[in-house]
Amino acid sequence: MSRDEETNLGSIHIADEVVEIVAGVAATEIEGVAGMSGGIGGGIAEMLGRKNLSKGIKVETDEQKATIDLYVIMGYKVRIPDVASQIQENVKRAIEGMTGLMVSAVNVHVQGINFPEEDTREGEDERDGSQHEPGQEAPEVPQENEQDRESS
Repeated sequence: MSRDEETNLGSIHIADEVVEIVAGVAATEIEGVAGMSGGIGGGIAEMLGRKNLSKGIKVETDEQKATIDLYVIMGYKVRIPDVASQIQENVKRAIEGMTGLMVSAVNVHVQGINFPEEDTREGEDERDGSQHEPGQEAPEVPQENEQDRESS
C-alpha cells in the first residue's frame, strides 16, 4: 500500500518504493553500515551497492503510519546496538520529514558483517611482492611489451 493525500488541487500519491528508497539512503548514511542486504528470504547476506537502495527494505504502510524492516550489513568492529539505534533514529526522521507518514517502528535486522580487505605487510609492494623501504616509492615493475610476448 502507499500513501495518498487529497488536497484542494488534487491528490498526492507516495509509493512504497519511494519510502523504501528514503529509508535506504537514511540507513546507509550512518557510519558503521557497510550496506544493505539482499538476502531477506534465504538468510544469505548479499551486499548491495547504492544502485539498489530499495532492496533489503520492507515497508508496510496504512493511511498515516509506516513500519519499516531494514536488512543491513554492518562494518567490522562497530558496536552493533549503537549503530542500529542510529539507523532507527535517522530512518524515522527522514521518512517522517520527507513523506509526512508517522513511523510506528523501524526494525533493524543485521544480516552480516563486512570484513575489511587484508592489508599488505608494510614494505611489501602489492604489485609484485618485492620489498622496499617504507615511505619510499615501490620500484617500477617491468611491463611486457608486444614484441616480448610474440617471441615467447
